[in-house]
Amino acid sequence: MTVAIDALRPHLHGLRPRTGIVLGSGLGRFVEALDVLYRVSYADLPGFPVSRVSGHAGELVVARASGTPVIVLSGRVHFYESGDANAMRMPIETLAGLGIENLILTNSAGSVREDLPPGSVLRTADHIAFSGRSPLIGMEGDDRFVGMTNAYDAALAARMDAAAARLGETLQSGVYMWFSGPNFETPAEIRMARILGADAVGMSTVPEVILARYFGLKVLAASVITNYGAGMTGAELSHAETKEMAPKGGERLGRILLAMLEEDADGAATG
Repeated sequence: MTVAIDALRPHLHGLRPRTGIVLGSGLGRFVEALDVLYRVSYADLPGFPVSRVSGHAGELVVARASGTPVIVLSGRVHFYESGDANAMRMPIETLAGLGIENLILTNSAGSVREDLPPGSVLRTADHIAFSGRSPLIGMEGDDRFVGMTNAYDAALAARMDAAAARLGETLQSGVYMWFSGPNFETPAEIRMARILGADAVGMSTVPEVILARYFGLKVLAASVITNYGAGMTGAELSHAETKEMAPKGGERLGRILLAMLEEDADGAATG
């Protein structure tokens, strides 16, 4: 971790970013709306994992978003790529080491509710780690027993809701259920998810939330809804559909994030 931090610190341009953002499928264009100061491939950062999933750029970006300094992780490594729930530890630990305090996580997800159609944006109020895996398995010390009662920060959630309201954007909140993937869920699993209280299902984010809380970061998360869950329409699901639909909702989520970050611009600290 220290090597990555030492490599990145000179490229912060004297800024002290307090917000980090992880971009999921469909949010790659968000970077185009930023004032980019520095970008580097994960492959060129010591210890960083490299994703092999199409649609994920796999780069770290130092930028200003609506005037607010941020560090963006454009793309993530998923549990299903290697079976390692701890795959994103290095990037998140690096963000924490660079002074990030707030972590915003985004993803694409499937809806299990008829009133949550593709193109919607869902702020995560809570999650269900249905895969049963934790990125903290194998760690030592009492700090691995991370409390998850307030996994998602209420103040950040309120700020996001307020930003959406200012823009006139509909932003719902709900429970995200993490399946391991990479296969999509069955119709029976979608019915189960609904019974258990889920509003959306996906294959990422939850391990990152756990890691972020382990490193003391405040967390905000949101999903772009790309499809209805298996069995809800009769159509088969595909990653091609996810890649096609994600940018549409991604533009809406991107606008909300920029409006939210604009509030921080006046108080942005520089070195």
